[in-house]
Amino acid sequence: MKRRIVIITVSSLALLLCVGLIGFYYLKQKMIADFFATMPQPTQTVSATKVEAKTWTPGIDAIGTAKAANGVELAVEAAGIVKQINFKPNQYVTEGTILVQIDDSIERADLIDVQAAVKLGESSYERAKTLTSRGFGTEASYDEIVAKLATARSRMNRIQAVINQKGLKAPFSGVIGIPRVDVGQYVQIGTPVASFQDLDSMKVDFTVPEQMADAIKLGQEVRVGVNENDLKFVGHVIGKDPRVDPQTRLVAVQALIENNKDRAVLPGQFLHVRAILPAEDNVITVPQTAVITSLYGTYVYVVEPKEVDGKKVEDKDGKPVEIVKQVFVKAGRRQGGAIEIISGVTPGQQVVMSGQNKLQAGAAVKIDNSIDITKLDASKLANGQ
Repeated sequence: MKRRIVIITVSSLALLLCVGLIGFYYLKQKMIADFFATMPQPTQTVSATKVEAKTWTPGIDAIGTAKAANGVELAVEAAGIVKQINFKPNQYVTEGTILVQIDDSIERADLIDVQAAVKLGESSYERAKTLTSRGFGTEASYDEIVAKLATARSRMNRIQAVINQKGLKAPFSGVIGIPRVDVGQYVQIGTPVASFQDLDSMKVDFTVPEQMADAIKLGQEVRVGVNENDLKFVGHVIGKDPRVDPQTRLVAVQALIENNKDRAVLPGQFLHVRAILPAEDNVITVPQTAVITSLYGTYVYVVEPKEVDGKKVEDKDGKPVEIVKQVFVKAGRRQGGAIEIISGVTPGQQVVMSGQNKLQAGAAVKIDNSIDITKLDASKLANGQ
């Protein structure tokens, strides 16, 4: 009997202990949940900007290749020994300047002989003409003298042409490159001498999709640059192919840049091109940094006052408390650092443009626009600077 009482007492105490431990566990969980539920969320510092309806200047973006408006690979027109090279690399030369002189001593000696023959022929022609007019000469002798004079003049012109060919001249004003021949070298006809380019004006070749070919017009403004965010060179369209390439479905276009006086654009250079289209008014835009793309869609964080029961909440300093709301948007075209918003936000609303990685819907925020990230160098942002 005594043993049964002891067992019942011990079991009762163990049961009471288990019930107490379970009750304590649930009480602790409730206290922790209540603590986190009532704990104020930290205010996150972000930068924000107002949604605006601006004038949007659309364009057709493409990749182009520069080439000189006038550019050639100079080559000799006659064979012989190089006697003189009259230029240095990267020298600016004017049209008609003799750049390379090939030895023409034999041709100049022949020219003296032919010039003497021409002078003799001219004297014979004048005497024959006088005699014939007085009736002392025959028509046959006169025709023979005229033919000899014409032959002598033809030989003189031919030798003079060979002499001119042996003096390679600049076909236009421009910058000449590195010489590819040396003094004393024997060159054949067509031997390359140097690259010669007029860098004051440049042509840019690029292509556009066939769907956009109708939007390209002669004289249309084109902006060009080495960096897609710095299209500082302005030109205009001077040509468009009248056909679509059946292999690529692209249309070739050529533009002319006339303000390359500082020679910042070089032939063969890779360029970003934008053909400017007519401006559009009242296009809603935000900085590209404000738009976030996720698996669920594209959205922005909109800043708005916190309200409870229809009243704005204020902090201890009497200032309105601002929170963020996640709003899904439909994005459109991109240009520079801006992106078009087709739907989702309206002008006047504030959207967060930096600091989104620490936000969630309903988070309290403090706006600090002391640094305008839209004006920072994109390359530095990418490197975390």
